[in-house]
Amino acid sequence: QVQLVESGGGLVQAGASLRLSCKASGRSFSFYYMGWFRQAPGKERELVGAVDYDGTVTFFVDSVKDRFTISRNNGRITVALQMNNLKPEDTAVYYCNVGPNIDAMRSARDWGQGTQVTVSS
Repeated sequence: QVQLVESGGGLVQAGASLRLSCKASGRSFSFYYMGWFRQAPGKERELVGAVDYDGTVTFFVDSVKDRFTISRNNGRITVALQMNNLKPEDTAVYYCNVGPNIDAMRSARDWGQGTQVTVSS
C-alpha cells in the first residue's frame, strides 16, 4: 500500500505563491511518474502536473502552465509543486500520487488526505 502525505497548503491572496510538498512511501517507486492533482468543490479531480523519474518529461494542464513548476527528489521520494501568481480558480484540495504512467496515477487506489489551497481575490 502506498502512503502519501501532502503539506504546504494555506489561504493566500491572488498573486501570491505557495509551495506544496508530498512524501511517498510504502513501496519502490523506481522509474515512476510523480504528479499533483486537485479537486475543487463540485468538480472532478484533475491532473495539474506530472514529472517522470529523471525529470526530463513534464506535463501541466493549460490553466497552470507558466505559473506552476514541479520538482522531485528521488532519494527522499518527494515531489514539490511550486505555485506562483495564484488565482482564485486555483482554489482546491491538492493531492499527489505516483505511478508507472500518468493514466495509472489518475486511476490510483491510494490517495493521501490532500492539502487545501484557498486563493482569495
